[in-house]
Amino acid sequence: MRKYVMMALLSLAAANVAFADATCDAKAAEKKLAGAAKSSFLKKCEKDASAKTAQTTCEGKAADKKLAGAAKNSFVKKCVKDSAASAAK
Repeated sequence: MRKYVMMALLSLAAANVAFADATCDAKAAEKKLAGAAKSSFLKKCEKDASAKTAQTTCEGKAADKKLAGAAKNSFVKKCVKDSAASAAK
C-alpha cells in the first residue's frame, strides 16, 4: 500500500513540475518579460514550484510514517532540504 501511495505522490510531483513550467511561461508572457529578465523570472518561478512540490511530497511521507508534532516538522524540514540538495546536483 505504501508503495502505491509513494508512486502516486511522485507522479503528482512530476505532473506539478510540468504544470509549473507552463504556468511560469504564461506568467512571464503576461508580464511581457524578455531576455535576462524572463530567464531570471522563470528560474525563480520553477524553483518555487519545485519547493512546493517537495513540501507536499515530504508531508505525504511524514503521514505514511504517522509522524506528528515536532517529529513531523523536523522530518519534513530535513526532507525538503535533502530534496533541494539533490535537485541542485
